Amino acid sequence: MSVIKVADLPYKRYTIEEGKAAFEKFENAMKEAMCANCVMRARKAFRAEMRKYETQYSLAYCRYTLNTKDEFYKGEMDYYDNVGPLFSEIGTNYAALMLDSPYRTDLEKRLGSRLFKMWEIARKTFSPEIISDLQEENTVVTEYSQLMSTMVFVYNGEEMPLSVLRGKLEDADRSVRKAAATAIGEGLEKNAEKLDDIYDRLVKIRTRIAKKLGYETFTELGYYRMGRLDYDADMVASFRENVRKSLVPVVGKIKEQVRRELGYDSITFYDNDIYGSGSSIVPVLDKDGMFKEAQKMYDAMSPEIGAFMKQMQEAEAFDVESRDGKWGGGYCTVFEDYKQPFILANFNGTTGDVDVLTHEFGHAFAMKKALDKPDCELGIGGSETAECHSMSMEFFSWPSMNAFFGADGDRYRRKHLISALDFIPYGVMVDEFQHEIYANPDLTPAERKNVWLNLEKKYRPYMDYDNLPYLSLGTRWQYQMHIYESPFYYIDYCLAQTVAIGFLCASRENYAEALEAYVNFCQTGGEKSFPDLISDAGLSDPFEDGALDKMAEKTLAIINSFN
Repeated sequence: MSVIKVADLPYKRYTIEEGKAAFEKFENAMKEAMCANCVMRARKAFRAEMRKYETQYSLAYCRYTLNTKDEFYKGEMDYYDNVGPLFSEIGTNYAALMLDSPYRTDLEKRLGSRLFKMWEIARKTFSPEIISDLQEENTVVTEYSQLMSTMVFVYNGEEMPLSVLRGKLEDADRSVRKAAATAIGEGLEKNAEKLDDIYDRLVKIRTRIAKKLGYETFTELGYYRMGRLDYDADMVASFRENVRKSLVPVVGKIKEQVRRELGYDSITFYDNDIYGSGSSIVPVLDKDGMFKEAQKMYDAMSPEIGAFMKQMQEAEAFDVESRDGKWGGGYCTVFEDYKQPFILANFNGTTGDVDVLTHEFGHAFAMKKALDKPDCELGIGGSETAECHSMSMEFFSWPSMNAFFGADGDRYRRKHLISALDFIPYGVMVDEFQHEIYANPDLTPAERKNVWLNLEKKYRPYMDYDNLPYLSLGTRWQYQMHIYESPFYYIDYCLAQTVAIGFLCASRENYAEALEAYVNFCQTGGEKSFPDLISDAGLSDPFEDGALDKMAEKTLAIINSFN
């Protein structure tokens, strides 16, 4: 069977009128339902319509992010920003009918309790009263995305997007890194008023929404929006404290070793992505070469994973080249009606090119496993579970890194692992920043920046900003897109990183068994709780007392093995 290329997938706006008609039909069927089988049939038909909406929305979003200057798809995103809250209302009403069905006991046996818990949480996030507020929030988020995608940075007289400029922060030449950091600060500073204003509006809109729904602050609502079934803000606060006690000192020692090796007086912001002396670690392959080696790597990993990579390439389901107007991050989405995942990235000639390729492919593989199920409404699980899929795939790719980096294969592995450990304190800093901001929504822009500076001292006490323009004022968070676009998402990267490192440790003892456990983790993602998935894989729960101490010990042993 021939594979349809992603560029050829047909797009047709799915209208709110179609959605309302589909729900009305479902609602009538639910009223007339005489048994659980009747409900299941009605649900199947309704879900088919919602998949049409989700597919067309994903196509529009994908094509908008590929070129944010495309007027047609910008108009489509404006439409979905406006009607998205109305679709949310339909989704909430659908959940309520399922939750309140007289056949719920039988339905729960067939569909599982987690789906009903998911619906219960969804019901807590919506009321018709907040539709206009949600529309306004969507519009402002798109405004931020548009700003970051079109923002121009000037480095040595050359204009370039942020995604390319950030690659220079890994250059072996310190003067190049400092010039790049200076250019980032100057570029952000030119847009400082817009960045402050957009975030201020988002905080106030989200706070207003939360209060209308009866919450004291946005934080509780933010957790419900994330669909969190297995942990709460108190557990996350404990995790952050464990990171501060167990990981911050370890990362500090590693940074001190690097500082001494490099002979620097301090580790500055523009030294943070350097983990030793020597030339820059860069891929020895061009883009086409990397994809050829990736195919060999996944073929060797398993026939299933290799076949999926081949299908992704045949569908041209990757767009990885940086260019003006392209959204600056990386993501994996899915066009569910076509059972086709898609990956966007922005290669910049650094180790990050390999990281993002393997990371996003982990997401895509898990999505493929979910799409193969008869009923995939549970999806791949919560975002913490989803990030386990991606971050773990980065580590399962380690055996092939010599093909990507030549003689620097071990240097890459060492850097990759230190970077993974180093990331966790940064990630919890992003999370605590958001907790502070939404607990105090009336802070001024200057006060928000001061919150960030204080958190830098807490989680990255070794960091010196060297009086860099704008960045030294506590503004690094302004190009962390999640803070603007997906509040409270970022902690899931931190939780997942601990699981991914656990899979790495297991793979070094028995690769085949660890890979089998990982594939099973992907297969059962949406069906089990996060703690159960971790337990089934034979890994440590990141919330468990002492788990981070053990992880740090094992990680340092692996890092030292490369010395």
